[in-house]
Amino acid sequence: MFKLLKNFNKKEKIFILISIVLIVLQSWLELKLPDYMSNITILVQTPGSEISLIIKEGIFMMLCAFGSLVLNILKGYGAAYVGSSFEKNLRRKVYTKVESFSMEEIKNFSTSSLITRNTNDITQIKMFVTMGIQMMAKAPIMAVMAVLKILNKQFEFSMITLTGVVLIIVMNLIVILVAIPRFKKIQTLTDNLNKVTRENLTGLKVVRAYNAEEYQLNKFNNANNELTNTQLFVQKIMALIGPFMSSIMQFLSLAIYFVGAFLINEANIMDKLTIFSDMVVFSSYAVQVIMSFMMLVMIFIIYPRASVSANRINEVLDMEPKIKDGKISKDTTDLKGIIEFKNVSFKYPDAEEYVLKDISFKANQGETIAIIGSTGSGKSTLVNLIPRLYDASEGSILVDGVDVKDMKLEYLYNKIGYITQKAVLFKGTVKDNITFGKTKAGKPKKEEVMKAIKIAQADEFVSKMENGIDADIAQSGNNISGGQKQRLSIARAIARNPEIYIFDDSFSALDYKTDYTLRKELNKHTKNSTKFIVAQRIGTIKDADKIIVLDDGRCVGIGKHKDLLKSCKVYKEIAESQLSKEELA
Repeated sequence: MFKLLKNFNKKEKIFILISIVLIVLQSWLELKLPDYMSNITILVQTPGSEISLIIKEGIFMMLCAFGSLVLNILKGYGAAYVGSSFEKNLRRKVYTKVESFSMEEIKNFSTSSLITRNTNDITQIKMFVTMGIQMMAKAPIMAVMAVLKILNKQFEFSMITLTGVVLIIVMNLIVILVAIPRFKKIQTLTDNLNKVTRENLTGLKVVRAYNAEEYQLNKFNNANNELTNTQLFVQKIMALIGPFMSSIMQFLSLAIYFVGAFLINEANIMDKLTIFSDMVVFSSYAVQVIMSFMMLVMIFIIYPRASVSANRINEVLDMEPKIKDGKISKDTTDLKGIIEFKNVSFKYPDAEEYVLKDISFKANQGETIAIIGSTGSGKSTLVNLIPRLYDASEGSILVDGVDVKDMKLEYLYNKIGYITQKAVLFKGTVKDNITFGKTKAGKPKKEEVMKAIKIAQADEFVSKMENGIDADIAQSGNNISGGQKQRLSIARAIARNPEIYIFDDSFSALDYKTDYTLRKELNKHTKNSTKFIVAQRIGTIKDADKIIVLDDGRCVGIGKHKDLLKSCKVYKEIAESQLSKEELA
């Protein structure tokens, strides 16, 4: 927790300091009230006292109360500002950190867990900061000042107050020890509930198609009930504290007055007024002492859950991305779109077996490189090494003669147009999605957007949409078909006009006619760009300049379609399973 609190910025620290000063002043004013009450009590009990003196003390008492109210409002505003500002900055830091993660770091956290950490966990920390500024500063100040006020007064009253404090501490230690393990469990259960909910919403079509609503509902109910029962247990324990505190305060006042009445009855006539005055003052200060310990207890109640949340946030912030930014940020050669794999091997972290083993080839500018192989042979992994979604475990990958590890990531990404295996669209318009991100040339203009849409064969449905390129696209593109999403994703890459295109099985949702037309238009427009195409269909890649055949992570053939039919057994088997004898001939 304290490690996380180092993230306060300068302005927040100034507000914290101001809030503490306001708390000191407020506490001093609050503790002046019993003094004026004591003076009024003495004046009322003293024969011959002037009414003007009583009114004067009453006015001072009212001014103190009003001043305390104003300072309390200002202190609350300061604490609320610090809490909200800290929450905003911390959420931005977590989000930015997650954005810097490679696929390796992302897989250490589930999506639901990252969402919980950036929402619920940070909210818990904000609550601790907001209440902590007010209570952690006020409680010790109030306790010390109140104790100093009642020091060396009636011994009996002091012992009563001490007994009340001890009871509060013991009670709350028991409660905290019982509650802390549950606080740690609550955040994990919140992750699980988010995971179940997200899984159900993203798979809603499958759930309905298989009549699995009841099964999914039971899963949700189990996760929901477990979280609810844990929270209820904690809240029931916490609910004991309020009545217990109130009872102690009431009994404390009652005990002071009871003992005070006994002392007054036993005292001589000269000391009766002094004891009565001490009793009135002491009852007020004793309540302030108890209130101070109550505030500390409230912090101890909030702290365990906030501490668990802070540890979860620190897990994200402390994770160092394995993929480091290089230093090269501009072209050092005249080469364009040349990619070379030199003895590249790759295995996932903590895995024993290699996904790719000893891959070597070279792609020249303007060439189309196709990658084919059975499921799990490492096709997507191979192309994902080019934009450094992962780094090669062994060997090197050169882009325009430079190792990708030596390039600045932004510089590398500006060279690449990447179309993912699963088409990804964002909420916005068609135009927003096609001009997504930034390039060194700036945002594509309207005519470039329209050209990209036409090449990607998306104009036939975009033109029919209301508002055309300004038509709305729902989150994840849920209001258009899979083939339409793929075509818009391809248009987004074309609009970037990159040196290198990476099509990761990006034609799978297209019909054969659209596939053929799109590739034909694409070849015309991108003849100076290098293209990597991962595909399952022979028809999509048979005209490629080089076809790389993968089998169990190894390259078992490189060449053109006709050559591979003769020289590569694996490629021939794939071709025979998809093409007729006439097509093969």
